[in-house]
Amino acid sequence: MSATSDNSSKETLTITDNRTGKQYEVPIKDGTIRAMDLRQIKTDDAEDFGLMTYDPAFMNTASCKSTITYIDGDRGVLEYRGYPIEQLAEQSSYLEVAYLLLHGELPTAEQMKQWTWDITHHTFINENIRKVLDGFHYNAHPMGMFEAMVAALSTFYPESKNIRDEACRRKQIHRLIAKVPTIAAFAYRHRVGLPISYPDNDLSYEGNFLNMMFKTTELKYQPNPVLEKALSVLFILHADHEQNCSTNTMRSIGSAETDPYSALAGAAAALYGPLHGGANEAVLRMLNEIGSIDHVPEYVKRVKAGEFRLMGFGHRVYKNYDPRARIIKQIAYEVFEVTGRDPLLDLALELERIALEDEYFVKRRLYPNVDFYSGIIYRAMRFPVDMFPVLFAIPRTSGWLAQWVELLNDPEQKIARPRQIYLGQRTRDYVSMSQRGDGAAAGQAAGGA
Repeated sequence: MSATSDNSSKETLTITDNRTGKQYEVPIKDGTIRAMDLRQIKTDDAEDFGLMTYDPAFMNTASCKSTITYIDGDRGVLEYRGYPIEQLAEQSSYLEVAYLLLHGELPTAEQMKQWTWDITHHTFINENIRKVLDGFHYNAHPMGMFEAMVAALSTFYPESKNIRDEACRRKQIHRLIAKVPTIAAFAYRHRVGLPISYPDNDLSYEGNFLNMMFKTTELKYQPNPVLEKALSVLFILHADHEQNCSTNTMRSIGSAETDPYSALAGAAAALYGPLHGGANEAVLRMLNEIGSIDHVPEYVKRVKAGEFRLMGFGHRVYKNYDPRARIIKQIAYEVFEVTGRDPLLDLALELERIALEDEYFVKRRLYPNVDFYSGIIYRAMRFPVDMFPVLFAIPRTSGWLAQWVELLNDPEQKIARPRQIYLGQRTRDYVSMSQRGDGAAAGQAAGGA
């Protein structure tokens, strides 16, 4: 297989099939070839389906074209609609970034005013959804409650199935972005046995969430501006991240033209997994296990010996320092000025220092990722560990919805249906039970297949 030598004349790839000696020329566009172009490569066997690609976990397969999020993992670059994440985190707000993700451009002052009003005035949820919440045991995981309540919204808004109606679709987007903090906070209050704290539309998006989480006896909750800003930055950093597991789930479910509530509940279920939304919880467990700065060298030694992984280091995409981790690290200092310094921060800083100087980690390009510091900040802000994946889902809602709308507007997209490579038994005649012999042996054979 080789690219054509005359790149100036055409962007193609010439493929020689050594089984048949035939050559094929397939076009290259945007640095890719279409998988369907490989279908023409066949042997002389009339039953030959044609060549497919095999790519477990989509390591090198693009499933869509997108204009939302750009990542350069080798250089540590993350951009939303072309805007560097560093600039957005410093100068923007979460709701402004959500508008950017969904509309493609930053809003004007008038557009931002209307957008904020649209979100703010959809924060309340139907009281009957409380019955879903009340059905959960007192110690149910907040993420499980979150998923169920989001999915239940589809039954309260049956018009949401009209996904091709742009005005109807826009209203569901407003509702979802507005209601996910309410649902998350209600799940938390149920979890700890506190009475519900209802939305306060006088507060900002982040301030209102803190109000619903932590308000107790005060008549009017006043969020600390430093913590409010820190939460906004964290929400911006988590708003979207290209075609990760949960986003791929949102698109896959959405490709069946499912309503956005059901699709988003599925995306949240993917995020619930410990390899995705639970990573910052794993970092906290690791830091607590290390215990003190004195134990860091020995812990790193055991990691290098292959006993376990160093949580919060390395990323499927980033082969450089995760740009979000740099921002969160700075935010941590600002938060601790208000909450007091968490000893785990000093432990994390020492662990990072040793790892970044050690050839083992440098050679493998294992740098801190967004999860390394985010859990420490959330803990300092009094969020319990089991709320961490829910805190991830709230801001990611805008990214999921932006990806969902992009999918619906892409004429090339169809219902997701990957191919498989079948390696099992072919056509066999049915054998009656009396003639099957030893049942255990048959079961082992089936398991082995």
